[in-house]
Amino acid sequence: MKPKNLLAAALLAFAAGGASAQTPANAAVAPSSPAGLWKTIDDDGKTEKSLVRITDAGGVYSAKVEKISDPTKADSKCDQCTDERKDKPVVGMTIMRNVKAAADDKNLWDGGDILDPNNGKVYKVRLKLADGGKKLDVRGYIGAPLLGRTQTWIRVE
Repeated sequence: MKPKNLLAAALLAFAAGGASAQTPANAAVAPSSPAGLWKTIDDDGKTEKSLVRITDAGGVYSAKVEKISDPTKADSKCDQCTDERKDKPVVGMTIMRNVKAAADDKNLWDGGDILDPNNGKVYKVRLKLADGGKKLDVRGYIGAPLLGRTQTWIRVE
């Protein structure tokens, strides 16, 4: 290779490497999965309740409580639970299980259940990404999705 071509090749390699190194930091990449760390917000829409991590195990999503925001409730247990989670600490507890991607909507996950550790009740759950993946609408319901309530969680990661 001639020196002139060598310089051109080096500049191209540098430019390509520089561009690829900068792309992730500069690009607005919309997360396409509910997996990650989420700040849960109370129904008032303002009060942070906890940090919950949603994980993906081969297309099946579950969620565990990592932290409770109110220090007076940090050691709380699910005394009203009626399943294997009864009297277990809420921190570290799996509160969402068996959620899978909906076949007809790439921003929707459902088919599982979610536990409200405050009252021990288990609801069907539907997750929908919002705001480019920065928010997650978590709808707990009984029977049909129309009969339920939605909380909006905020992505931390």
